[in-house]
Order: sequence, then structure tokens, then C-alpha cells
Amino acid sequence: MLKTNKRELHRGLEERHITLMSLGAAIGVGLFLGSASAIKLAGPGILLGYAFSGLIMFFIMRALGEMAVQNPVAGSFSRYARDYLGPLAGYITGWNYWFLWVVTCMAEITAVGIYMEYWIPGVPRWVWALAALVAMTTVNFLAVKAYGELEFWFALVKIVTIVGMILVGLGIIVFGFGNGGVATGIGNLWNHGGLFPHGLKGVLLSLQMVMFAYLGIEMIGVTAGEVKNPEKTLSKAIDSVFWRILIFYVGALFVIMSIYPWNEIGLKGSPFVLTFQKVGIPWAPGIINFVVLTAALSSCNSGIFSTGRMLYNLAEHGEAPRIFGRLTKNGVPGLAVLASAGALLLGVLLNGIVPEQVFTWVTSIATFGAIWTWAVILLSQIRYRRSLKNEYHSKLKYKMPLFPLSSYVSLAFLAFVIILMGYGEDTRIAVIIGPLWIAFLVLFYFLKGLHKRT
Repeated sequence: MLKTNKRELHRGLEERHITLMSLGAAIGVGLFLGSASAIKLAGPGILLGYAFSGLIMFFIMRALGEMAVQNPVAGSFSRYARDYLGPLAGYITGWNYWFLWVVTCMAEITAVGIYMEYWIPGVPRWVWALAALVAMTTVNFLAVKAYGELEFWFALVKIVTIVGMILVGLGIIVFGFGNGGVATGIGNLWNHGGLFPHGLKGVLLSLQMVMFAYLGIEMIGVTAGEVKNPEKTLSKAIDSVFWRILIFYVGALFVIMSIYPWNEIGLKGSPFVLTFQKVGIPWAPGIINFVVLTAALSSCNSGIFSTGRMLYNLAEHGEAPRIFGRLTKNGVPGLAVLASAGALLLGVLLNGIVPEQVFTWVTSIATFGAIWTWAVILLSQIRYRRSLKNEYHSKLKYKMPLFPLSSYVSLAFLAFVIILMGYGEDTRIAVIIGPLWIAFLVLFYFLKGLHKRT
């Protein structure tokens, strides 16, 4: 039963929950099936792209952590944007992040239908997509600790698979497993045009794909209002998530490109499937299909969680219908979760009738929205620091390293990625649609008179 009382979100998430939730959100289907397009652009030089972009993400997460540890609230970066950049910035960031995840989840639940065809062909894809949506929405009505537990195991499936692939791959590279005992070595990294076959330009053009791969890591901030012992838990989770994601991405791609020539990756199927088959695991395609299925469900699960919390925070500030600010007896923003699930249901229907290129345009808003979110985190942290008196800087519990240089360098890098997106033919639409989406939100903000609220 829903009540309009002032009870708060329950702090039921532990460090292992939010660490695996952020890993699960950031390590998605793209690594298993979609990394080939980035490798095609940059060759082995993609490792440099992931490493440097990972450093930038580390600074962004530390900036978020500096604010979240001091003030752990629901809504996270939307709330900090409101506090330090103004109500309009908080409003745009909250709705932008809500829409970003709705769009991402539309793609993920649609993908569930594709993956299920592997085992049960002939069933319409929308049936599986609807089943996935109902299941994940139901999960989000559980107490937050139960939700975190399920997401922990979802993410663990992906992580175990990646670690297994890295270990198997190292066995092939060093000991020649599955290769007649002949170690393959790592010569493939430079034997096909060098480490940078397309020069620095190739690495630069791949950066927008690389940065999009990190989308989801900022979810640690969204969980801040429901974390036990925020000071200890958030700081540990932020530091550990960064290193683990970097190891998983760089480690997996290092192994893949060492075993297979970079210019052949993607031509014969998923490199994960090929690597497991190489050492004699005949059911490798089924394993990877199960993993990408759980990856899609995990992303949908995380998306409903984060969109529900954002909508709840917007409702608290009168920027969404007040009814979305109600909590269930389990401390879950139930109506906000249902509204987000309803938007996803519309996405399932639209995906069956809207031309594929139009759906790609909508997805491009998510790409732009991710960079907007990260930029707002950095700008909020800069203004937060400026709001503190000098004597309080040294008393911060969790500080952004190399501030202010790290904050400004990270902002410049994000701006550079936007410019690169405008340069690339396939990504240019994001630089057009993204600002139009922000302009729409601003127009709605003033037309509805939200700027007159105190």
C-alpha cells in the first residue's frame, strides 16, 4: 500500500552490492559482442583509448564521491547540480538521466527477445521483452537489499565469464592451450600494421565508443541515499570499481587482440565464443548467450532502479508529479518505478513499428546525455569546492586528487569527445539531437513556470 508520509529510502545496500551494481551497469553487452567496431577503428591502439578514458572516468567518479560522501542523498548528481549550479541544472540533469536510462533499457529488453531465440525460436520477440520488463519491475518492488542481492549475482555472472576468458586466453598466449601446445605470444598486437594501424586518428575516432562503454559507473552516486555507512562504503566502492573495470576492459581486449589479428575480430563471431571453443568447450555459444542475456536483464534492472530514484528526487522538488514521491512500506518509490516501467513498455511497442534509423537517433540522445551527466558532476564539484571556506578543504573526508587541474582536464576531454562525435558520420546525429533535447527541457521548464518556484 502506498502512503504519502515522510518515510525515507531504506539504507539497505552494502559495499559489495553497489560495487557489483556499478560493475554490472558499466560492463555490458558491448564488451562481449560490440567491441569489434571500436577495434576496427583503432586496432590495438584501442587499449590506449580505454586506459586514458578510464583515467578520466576515475577523476569524474572521485569528483562525485567527494560530494556523495559528504552528502549522501537520493538523486545524487541531479541534487548536487541543483545545489551548486542552480535549479535549472538540477532539473535538466535529473530528467536527462531518467531519459538516458529509459532509452538504454528499451534497447536492452528488446535484445532479450533476440537472445531467447537461440534456445526457443519461433516466439515473437516482444513476448520475451514484455516478460523481462515485468520480471525486472517486480524485482524493483522488493526491499532494496533484496534488489541489491539479485543485481550482485547478475553482475557476478559477467565478471566470472570475463575473468575466465582472460585466464583461458593467457593459457593460450603463454602455454599454447588449444593450439597444439604452441604459445601464440602477443605478436598479433603489432604484426598487422603496428600498434596504431590507423594512426592517432583511429584512436581518437574510437573515443566516443570507449566513453559510452563506461556509462553506468556513475550509478554509485544514485545509490547514495540507500547505502549503509555511506562514508566508508562509497569511497571504497568508487576506488575499487574504477580499477576493476579498467582491468576487465583492457585485460579482456589485450588477450583477444593477442590471440586473434585485430583486423579479423568480429568477422567470425564473438571473440569470447571463439576463445572458449579454441580450448575445447563445445557449448561456448550457449554460455556466452546466457551471459549476454543476464547482461541485458542486469542493465534493465539497474535502469529501472536509477530512473525510479531520479523521478522520486524530481518529484520531491516539484519538477515531476508529486505522486512519484510516494514510498511503499519497503521504502521503494513504487509509483516512480511503475512510471519508468510504463515508459519502457511504450519503448517495446515503438521498437516494433519505428524504423531502425529513428530508434538509433533516440539512442544517440543517451550518448550525449551520458557526457552531459559527467560534465555536470565535474562542474558541480568545482562549485562545491568554491563554496567551502579554505579551512574546510583539508577536512574533506574523500578528496578529488590533483584538484582543480584534474577537474578542468576532465571537462576539456569531454568537450573534445563531443567535437569528435560531430566529426564522425555515424555519431554526428547525437550532436544535433542532444542539444535539441536539452533545449526542449529548458523550454518546458519555463513554460510550466518551474523557474518561479523557490
